[in-house]
Amino acid sequence: MTSIPFRGRKASRNRQFRKATSGGFVALGIMATAFGVFAVGLLLYSVANDGIGVFDWDFLTSFPSRIPEEAGIKSALMGTLWVMGFTTLFAVPVGIGAAIYLEEFAGKNLFTKIIESNINNLAGVPSVVYGLLGLAFFVYWANLGPSIIAGSLTLALLILPIIIVAAREGLRAVPPSIREAAIALGATKWQSVRFQVLPVAMPSVLTGVILALARAIGETAPLIAIGAFTSVFFIPTSPTDAFTVIPIQVYSWITRPLPGYQEDAAAGMIVLLIVLLSMSSIAVALRHVFARRRMW
Repeated sequence: MTSIPFRGRKASRNRQFRKATSGGFVALGIMATAFGVFAVGLLLYSVANDGIGVFDWDFLTSFPSRIPEEAGIKSALMGTLWVMGFTTLFAVPVGIGAAIYLEEFAGKNLFTKIIESNINNLAGVPSVVYGLLGLAFFVYWANLGPSIIAGSLTLALLILPIIIVAAREGLRAVPPSIREAAIALGATKWQSVRFQVLPVAMPSVLTGVILALARAIGETAPLIAIGAFTSVFFIPTSPTDAFTVIPIQVYSWITRPLPGYQEDAAAGMIVLLIVLLSMSSIAVALRHVFARRRMW
């Protein structure tokens, strides 16, 4: 007769312990999030405080200079737009296509398992390794030289595993009943994927694309490895031209001893953030468009 109250007290203590543990983890998560937001906010404040005095129209429309007060980021900005445009053109269709094949059409055998394992491993390879690969393959073997097209292909290889993994997760999240219903109504396998599965998965796919392009736009090591210039005094007009990008130009200014270049570097970071946020905004808008088209 005395065991029932004892068990009740034990169960109550267990509930209290689980509740306290759950509350502790929630508080820890909130603290970690607050610390991250605070660190990012502090960094943005420091960059804005140093670079806002230099950031103006002349800075955007001027070329690099030996005089800090006359230096601008025009060539690096145009080079970044060229490189990111071609990187998106090369990486996104190939990455989404590979994800569709591996998730929807490829057989589940040893060969596909090896491919999937290699794709997951490639997502964690250091970026400088891709730079050395681009130097050996695109610059020397393909004889493209240190050009925009070589840099874009190198960055495309860098972000391709990220896009494939994210796209596969988005496709995997679509309920199998959607595929089965489309096939039951007479659609082919490709039609069910093209018109039913892919539109539903596109918000998740575009999230992966945003993350991949955000990584690519800030990369410096692969482009330095293939021979990108630290300063360019002209605007690229074709994919075979030499180039520089904003991260490399910012790195070049940071390494110079004159104090004016530190302000130029901070202003360059502001430009890079604006470009990144603009690209992310376009992708987020596309996400909302696809999400709104969902009929269920």
